[in-house]
Amino acid sequence: MELRSVEELMDLLYACRDRHGLRTAALLRRGRPADKELQVAGLVQDIGQVLCPGDEAHRHERAAQAVRPLLGERVHRLVRREGPAGDDDLLRLRLAEQESRATAFDAGVLEDWRTVLELLATRNSRLGAVD
Repeated sequence: MELRSVEELMDLLYACRDRHGLRTAALLRRGRPADKELQVAGLVQDIGQVLCPGDEAHRHERAAQAVRPLLGERVHRLVRREGPAGDDDLLRLRLAEQESRATAFDAGVLEDWRTVLELLATRNSRLGAVD
């Protein structure tokens, strides 16, 4: 499945069993407020549990493939966990994900992320049109 709209992505995010992605994104927003792609990677990485329930081995890959056409290569790479072991962004993403599972806090509401998702989708569609 490839996502073609923010609305489709929001539906998947609402369907997620838990809100670890929301907490991960909130933690990344605190630590790297200017890096919207990193924050969104934290937010969307859990859609794999909806796309392929029970298939933990492939959930990151499925999520990455789904968001690639909408959110671009960097978000795809981060969600897929692709890159060198010392990659700072991947390390931040993993640490934020671990912290989100260990710490309970109010991460806000999912709807607050719609504007950021729309911004990245618009930027990605413009970049794709130039290539």
